[in-house]
Amino acid sequence: MGGAVTGVGIVGLGVISEQYLSTLLAAPAVRIVAVADLDADRARAVADRIPGCRALSSAQLFEDPDVDVVLNLTVPGAHAEVALAAIARGKAVYGEKPLAATFDEARAVMDAADAAGVRIGAAPDTVLGTGLQTARAAIDGGAIGSPTSAAAMWVSAGHEAWHPHPDFYYRVGGGPLLDMGPYYVTALVQLLGPVEAVSGAASRSRDERVIGSGPRAGESIPVEVDTHLTGILHHRSGAISTVTMSFDGVRSVASPIEVHGTEGSLVVPDPNGFAGEVRVHPRGGEWSALEPSAGFKDSGRGVGLIDFARGEARADGAMALHVLEVMTALATSARSGRRESLSTTVSRPPLVPLTAADVWRAGVA
Repeated sequence: MGGAVTGVGIVGLGVISEQYLSTLLAAPAVRIVAVADLDADRARAVADRIPGCRALSSAQLFEDPDVDVVLNLTVPGAHAEVALAAIARGKAVYGEKPLAATFDEARAVMDAADAAGVRIGAAPDTVLGTGLQTARAAIDGGAIGSPTSAAAMWVSAGHEAWHPHPDFYYRVGGGPLLDMGPYYVTALVQLLGPVEAVSGAASRSRDERVIGSGPRAGESIPVEVDTHLTGILHHRSGAISTVTMSFDGVRSVASPIEVHGTEGSLVVPDPNGFAGEVRVHPRGGEWSALEPSAGFKDSGRGVGLIDFARGEARADGAMALHVLEVMTALATSARSGRRESLSTTVSRPPLVPLTAADVWRAGVA
């Protein structure tokens, strides 16, 4: 990785895989050489669309010498199992969020990778787009003075309305916090730095959900996780941020993320996307939009893997582990009623300069 075309093997070909395929097939720095899925017919159908790609079992894919990086797009409950199997065969792993369904599993993945001398990368890579990176550049450049606080909010009625197989969203490893929280918590860490302690409160509106579309429409599924969580994050910098993640509302008009400082305020676009308008209100001024000043332009899911394959660490396992601990500690705090201190920390990755915005479409370095 980093100096030649990187061979990618994809495990898991569900809904999100199409977004990855769109990005990766346009990038000369990587080549999809193998795919695997529990549905062998689906794997063959995907492989037939990609020149030189083979449909394999996951075990065969892990052993394949042409696979340099395993792209883990399985459901959250299988993230650790797949990652550990790939690591055991000396493969680097880049996975969908969260890093694992539990913090202990994620720690085991990172420990195994360290012992094997392989790299771990993880989504979300949306924070590498022009939206979040422009906001970070503005904050780092002093546009709002010293950052003091932030608020992040995401509210919906739940994914069962549109997803034909939403079961995993309501099992361990799912819920609004572990599903959507990675985008927002990763963004907050990018903007304000690592978190040292959290406090949380959570609730669950009902124990069953009804699938609203697809072949299983009308079927009830059990809810095993909390579906509304509010938390306070104490950043090491001294800033305090709040997060609200919910499957128990309908819609919100609140800004996805607002950051406030001693000299101004900043509105950050949806971190589940790569772009969007960044607005700033300096003390004594008015709201105005900022031109993009940093980040990958015209990006899609998978740009983090391309960056990872080129040797960068902007979407790496250390960030994913810290973000997962933030979220699981919030859930622990919600149950215990106590403030929870964190055992991990992380350095903010390098800012993505706008001059490098099209590097993911370029050839190898």
